[in-house]
Amino acid sequence: MIAKIAMASGFALILIGLYGALTHRNMLRMIVSFTIASTGVNVALVAVGWMLGRTAPILDAAVPVTEALQRVIDPVPQALVLTAIVIGLGVTALMLAYAYRLHATKGGLDITDHTELKW
Repeated sequence: MIAKIAMASGFALILIGLYGALTHRNMLRMIVSFTIASTGVNVALVAVGWMLGRTAPILDAAVPVTEALQRVIDPVPQALVLTAIVIGLGVTALMLAYAYRLHATKGGLDITDHTELKW
């Protein structure tokens, strides 16, 4: 049940982020929308990796090595999400730096004011 709620929340965040990115013309709002969509992807990935009754993949006295396959969660989705968070932070910083530079050189953050950037 929790995994389904997390999955639905993740897809809702993705849709909200895509809607915001496609409907707003202000670059800061578009950047925030992309960040919301990225968070939704991360929540959906964590929901995919969650399994009922399993524990963190830490082998110690509570989880012996012989029972590890039946009792621990696959750590790959969590590792992917951690990598995605770091990459998302870098992409967000790059988008903010680009928006700041456009604002400093051209003035304004409305994307329709920067038609010379289209190819």
